[in-house]
This record gives sequence, structure tokens and C-alpha cells, in this order.
Amino acid sequence: MSVIVPVYQGERTLGPLTDELETLTRPFLTPGRRLAVVEEVLLVFDHGPDGSAAVIRDLADRHSFVRGIWLSRNFGQHPATLAGMASSGGEWIVTMDEDGQHDPADIGGLLDTALDEQASVVYARGTNAAPHGLWRNATSKGSKWLIAKALAGENTVQYSSFRMVVGEVGRSVAAYAGSEAYLDVALGWIAGSVTTSPVTLREEQGRRSGYNLRTLLSHFWRMVLSSGTKGLRLVSVLGVVFAVLGLVLVAYLLVVYTFFDPDTEVRGWASTMVVLLFGFGATLFSLGVVAEYVGVNVKTAMGKPPYLIVGDPAAGPLGRADRVSPSPDAENRDAENPDLS
Repeated sequence: MSVIVPVYQGERTLGPLTDELETLTRPFLTPGRRLAVVEEVLLVFDHGPDGSAAVIRDLADRHSFVRGIWLSRNFGQHPATLAGMASSGGEWIVTMDEDGQHDPADIGGLLDTALDEQASVVYARGTNAAPHGLWRNATSKGSKWLIAKALAGENTVQYSSFRMVVGEVGRSVAAYAGSEAYLDVALGWIAGSVTTSPVTLREEQGRRSGYNLRTLLSHFWRMVLSSGTKGLRLVSVLGVVFAVLGLVLVAYLLVVYTFFDPDTEVRGWASTMVVLLFGFGATLFSLGVVAEYVGVNVKTAMGKPPYLIVGDPAAGPLGRADRVSPSPDAENRDAENPDLS
């Protein structure tokens, strides 16, 4: 496995996180008794305001499994993650935050879920509330639900920055995705199956969030623009609704003028409303049709591939789902060697 950590304000948290990951750089057994190992930890420097760069250099000097990836400027969390994916070499890619909120001990559980469900992408699903304020947690969960369920058309799960991806899929996304594509939406374009695995989120290690209201809104808007044409189709649907309301009003007026007193309505008002409703509906419907054409170009500009050729799944990481059978000798060795327990 390759572990990718985008780094913005990791001066105080990268050291403890690397120490935890070091225990996984020796072969270990997952909870489902599958053998795994972390071969590399990629720390992607995204030009934060603290001394993270010096910490990355020090960790790379002290640990052979740590490698620094240096971006030319600050690009944001998702582009930094894509840069790490493009630089990785593992059969599996794990992405996690720098702040200690994600527990490396849960990586084995993500792998078990991926192999049990034959999923190309597995997201960590927090069983407890994220260690942010109530307002941010609510808005974050709501926006991710909206994107996943209402706008995105495929592989609809709630996203998380703690994820496991088949290496071949992750590197392909890094090669195809455009600069404005939202990473998780782009993964959904080509992933065969997407699922979630339960984890317990930890408290952030005294690190101030790098997100403010402006960056969170920008983050949300990127999700909306990357999430397909369902949002654009809402414009067409709204136009049809207004046009139908106009026709219903016409039918109502014909009935009133034919069978009841035509003077019950203020003259001129009804015809004006019919013209407005029908005209407004036709305009919205036309905009929706134009938006469909724009949506095709948006997908192309964001790098959505028409297809992706991969290796035989049975010969890849998803094909190695065998468990290590427990035996008395193995259990004795596990007791003597905690790394294999």
C-alpha cells in the first residue's frame, strides 16, 4: 500500500502520524486475517503557513519509507492528493488527513471491506461526529449528501478524505482529471464499485483548521460543478413545470368563461399570467436544453474518460482476497510478534 498525506499545517502532527504508520511498514494482519504492508508514505507539501517543509525533510531523512512530494505552490487538498496518487506505486492507495483525525489502525479494516465487497474505492464512514463545530459538521454532511444523492449519478456514497483506492484506478484518475474536477466525483467516473467502512474519528491534535467560510464554499461549488448534469436538468424540469402551469391556467379560464360568469376575473390579469407562466417555462426549458450541451463539454473539460482499460481483476489486488488460516503455531508467533496479530 501507498499512504498519501496532503500537508498544509502538519508541523506538529506529522511526526506522531508517521510513528503510527511506521508500525504498518512491517507485514501485518488485517482484522480479517489478510497479510498487508505499507511500502511508502508520501507527504505532499502544499505550501502551508507553518514549518511543515522542514518536518517533511527530517522525516524523509530518518525513514526510508517516507518520501516528500513538493508542489510549486498551494493548490488545495484535492490537487495535492492527486499529485500523491500520480507519484505512488502501491497496489492500493490510502489517503488520509495530516491532523491525526484518521487512525492508521483502521487501514486494515478498509482493506478487508474492499476485498470482501470487491470494491475499487472504500471510504471511511465515521461512526461518531467529526471533531469540528456543530454548524460545520451539519453543513458538511448536508452538502456531501446533496452531491452524492441528488446530483451525482453513479456510485453514490458519502465522501471522506480517508479512503482506500485500487492503485491502478487512483493513478488513472490523477492522469485524466482536469484542474477543476472534484476528486471523489472523478473516482466515481471509473470505479467499478464504491462502498464504505465504519471507523471512529479521533480528535484533531491541536491543529487549527485550514478551511474558512470562503474556502468551504469554493469546495462545495467545485463539488456541484463536477457532479454531472443532474443539476442542469433541474432547469429543464422547472421550465416544463411552469409551462404546464400555464396550460392548466388556460384550461381553468376557458371553463370559467364558458360555464360561469366571465366577469368574476379581473380582465387582463388572467391572460397576463398565462403569457408569463408559459413564456417563462419555455425560456427555462430552452436554457435547460442548452445546459445539456454545456454539460457534455464540462465533462470533457474535467477529464471524464469515455473508458478505462485495466488489468484482469483476478490478477490484481482485488483478486488476492485469501485469508491467512490461523494455526496453533501461527497463533504462538502472533503472540510473540504483535506486528502480525
